[in-house]
Amino acid sequence: MDRLSAITSDLMKKDMVNFKPGDTLKVHSLIKEGDKQRIQAFQGVCIAKKNAGISSTFTVRKISSGIGVERIFPSHSPLISKIEVINKGKVRRSKIYYLKKLFGKAARIKRDEQ
Repeated sequence: MDRLSAITSDLMKKDMVNFKPGDTLKVHSLIKEGDKQRIQAFQGVCIAKKNAGISSTFTVRKISSGIGVERIFPSHSPLISKIEVINKGKVRRSKIYYLKKLFGKAARIKRDEQ
């Protein structure tokens, strides 16, 4: 048990951005294609966040040419170079999976004015 706690504290990121579900995020992640590397941005709404220590993840959803695309990112992954919060959203749920059924103006989230 002692060894497990040392692994999690060493690998966890210390400079995490504070965000919550409903926020619009731009996640810059490292993409490896063969022997080349590049950073690709994925911008969308955070629809879920799981806080579980080193296993923490968050789900980002965007609409790409009329089709909903979701991507699950590990929070403490070394492949994530930067997370930017574009807009703060005001939602009353911690998991906003109901956005999957909505489209157009109904899928908008109110902005948090704080």
